[in-house]
Amino acid sequence: MLVVTGGGLSGCDYWPPALQTQIEQLKTELQTVTMERDQLQSQLSAATKAREELQARVDELTRANREKTAVIATLEHSLAAERQKLAKLTKTSTVRAATKTTALSAGKTASAKKKTVRSSGAKRN
Repeated sequence: MLVVTGGGLSGCDYWPPALQTQIEQLKTELQTVTMERDQLQSQLSAATKAREELQARVDELTRANREKTAVIATLEHSLAAERQKLAKLTKTSTVRAATKTTALSAGKTASAKKKTVRSSGAKRN
């Protein structure tokens, strides 16, 4: 329990040497702690600023990533559509080529038969 006497508040000029030493030590510790606190606040401010800058960079990269993902999805969709077109064209070309080959083969066979018939007829004359 703290008892404050009227004499302690009235301006007593006598301070015992041990008390004066203790007060000086406390003042020195207070100054040291105040400087450390200021340094820590400065470091905290710097760390907060760095965090905000990094967060802004993360947000920017996240936005860029979303944009690139959308572009990639569009390109993949276009590629799939082009592959389907190519597959259809390849099937159509294969069918047409097979039809032409069959028609040409049939035409060559008919021509060969005609030549054979003509050759045979020429020999008969």
